Amino acid sequence: MCHCAVVNDACVKDAVDCGAKSLGQVCRATGAGRDCGSCVFALKRLICEHEQAKHTTLLEVEGAAS
Repeated sequence: MCHCAVVNDACVKDAVDCGAKSLGQVCRATGAGRDCGSCVFALKRLICEHEQAKHTTLLEVEGAAS
């Protein structure tokens, strides 16, 4: 993800799981995107994908319970 701050996708997912909801919050939590900024688009995509996966999983669990 971010080569400058040595932040990988697991760090980003952990930040989202701990409550970071925006790109800015993830960057503050992980240190990613602060130097050159070339990773911000990949970070944003990963944040969106992780949030979507969390919601999809919750819907599947709710559907199975009914």
